[in-house]
Amino acid sequence: MPVRPLDGRSPISGERRSLDLLQPTLDSIAIVGSLYAVKYVARGGIDDAGIVLGLTAAIVFLIFSKVSGLSRNNARGNANHEVTAIFLTWLTTAMALTMIGFATRYGQVFARSVMFVWIVIAPMMIALCRMLIRIALQSAVDRGYGVRRVAVAGMNELGRQTASNILDEPGLGFSFVGFYDDRTEDRPGQSVSDAKDHFDENGRHQHKHQLAGNLAEMVRHCRENKIDTIMITLPMRAEDRIRFLLDQLSDSTVSVYIVPDFFVFELLHSRWTNMGGLPAVSVFENPLFGVDGAVKRVTDVMLAGAGLLVASIPMTLIALGIKLTSRGPIFFRQKRYGLDGKEILVWKFRSMRVCDNGPVVKQATKDDPRVTPLGRVLRKTSLDELPQLFNVIEGTMSLVGPRPHASAHNEQYRGLIRGYMLRHKVKPGITGLAQVNGCRGETETIDKMEERVQWDHQYIRRWSIWLDLKILFKTVMVVWKQDTAY
Repeated sequence: MPVRPLDGRSPISGERRSLDLLQPTLDSIAIVGSLYAVKYVARGGIDDAGIVLGLTAAIVFLIFSKVSGLSRNNARGNANHEVTAIFLTWLTTAMALTMIGFATRYGQVFARSVMFVWIVIAPMMIALCRMLIRIALQSAVDRGYGVRRVAVAGMNELGRQTASNILDEPGLGFSFVGFYDDRTEDRPGQSVSDAKDHFDENGRHQHKHQLAGNLAEMVRHCRENKIDTIMITLPMRAEDRIRFLLDQLSDSTVSVYIVPDFFVFELLHSRWTNMGGLPAVSVFENPLFGVDGAVKRVTDVMLAGAGLLVASIPMTLIALGIKLTSRGPIFFRQKRYGLDGKEILVWKFRSMRVCDNGPVVKQATKDDPRVTPLGRVLRKTSLDELPQLFNVIEGTMSLVGPRPHASAHNEQYRGLIRGYMLRHKVKPGITGLAQVNGCRGETETIDKMEERVQWDHQYIRRWSIWLDLKILFKTVMVVWKQDTAY
């Protein structure tokens, strides 16, 4: 099973204290400086109104940086992801500034041409500043400045993953010394220098490392100042060996980190927390805490409200069509599981001649005789799901999340699929990551439901507001192309 680093990050991370202050400072300078440059070229010069706008933009950008994860995407991370996050964060900032400008009429002070050019130039300046930091840090690493010699105590799966992270990210500023372990049987003996000559099917390096010595030799090398940092990847059951190492290494100046071996488990949006002074790591947890949860909720309400306004006339016509073409209620409210497995009632336009809502619910199949002619069109285009916008407004559902299943199906599958109920750690959604990746329609086999659950778990682990927006965009494309909805 592959190692899943905590919170999606590598277990190895360089010192960031200076970057935590430097990057937001340079981001703010880039925003205000680009506005000054544009106004200067326009022969206006920056005035009090320009200063207020620049500072407001910088503050809003820094807030959205926290939400988008850009503030955590430092110069040692992936450059492409950082540039993408910059432009998406700035786009959101620009939209927020536009709304503030309309509400306060402050935007009338500035020429539209100046604002347009500034909105285009600012993210480029931010990206340029961050690229300069990246180049400077990489240059320092290449010259040996700040490079720390790191060794891994424990030549096991987690240890090899840790070493691979070090070798795959030279910008971390680590120079890998090798493995140290008392157990030498079945250990690969190739040199670290051969690492970049081997690749897996995804193009990732398959590193072949050399055992540098046993744990006693590692302690001696640390005392001789041949190693700066030790990453202990021994299993938690090896308590005696870990205690031995900590006791021996306390007589040196080496930095010591323990990489717990629970990283080899399937973690669901894990995070470090503090319980009365005791550090703890969550294994299964809801990713939507604090600001993240508030941002998702505000986004849900705004977009669902706008969706109801746009869809009010189509929904009225659909309701009239249902009433005229078949007997029964217009709406169907089915019992399903919501957040934390609590039962909710999900709104739908009635598309069948029956309203199954008991302990046994038969899934819709192709050419299902229970589906009305109009209902077939509604289900094909997912228009029967439009009333779930009411669920979003009331807070029992989200626009994006794992699709809720009938309560009867939940009880059936929770005993058949490992981790099935973990999909209820977030609110269910009108659409989800599984649906835009082809897992839509009937799940007549366990394999199909397992695939859907795996996508749901991946959504919880990877959640961000940008992922939600991407899924919403892809949903529009999927609804008109797929033929698996019955």
